[in-house]
Amino acid sequence: MKKGAYEHLKKDPVMRGLIEIHGELELAWEADLWEDLVDSIINQQLSDKAAATIGKRFRALFGKKFPKPEQVTKMPDEKIRGCGLSWSKVSYIKNIARALQSGVLIPGKLLLMADEEVVVELTKIKGVGRWTAEMILMFTLQRPDVFSIGDAGLRAAMAKLYKIGREDLKQIEKISEKWRPYRSLAARYLWKSLD
Repeated sequence: MKKGAYEHLKKDPVMRGLIEIHGELELAWEADLWEDLVDSIINQQLSDKAAATIGKRFRALFGKKFPKPEQVTKMPDEKIRGCGLSWSKVSYIKNIARALQSGVLIPGKLLLMADEEVVVELTKIKGVGRWTAEMILMFTLQRPDVFSIGDAGLRAAMAKLYKIGREDLKQIEKISEKWRPYRSLAARYLWKSLD
């Protein structure tokens, strides 16, 4: 991340404090759209611990490597359900697999799209909502200016740090606007503050 991003965020006293506490964040990672979408479906509405357990069971169904979309579509729903996933999550994961197999979803195409276009494209797949699309923008596509107002953790952190109501979306939005064009980095610090 550019030094300019940190300097920009430090203009906000709360962000400056978080940067001083946590230092510069390591943001490099390998990203795979298919795997990240599956993980985001698994993680929906679960604690990190529960999601990690289910994610391990899911991977174990297919051996050591993360399964290819065609492996998932061939696997009986009952077996995938046995990992601890709800029937709806099994369906959503298979929807994503089919979208990739059929060419409805083309990962390389997303790289060329604006953020909101990516959200529109991903949310065409049943089971992929705005929050999931925003996480893909932030973590998989590594877009620098994404802030997910629908994320309960971000709202909780802002309520605590800025002394506002967690449902005061207008105020949350107003504060987050100050962080443009580095809202993704600001979000990482907010999540860090919850640890």
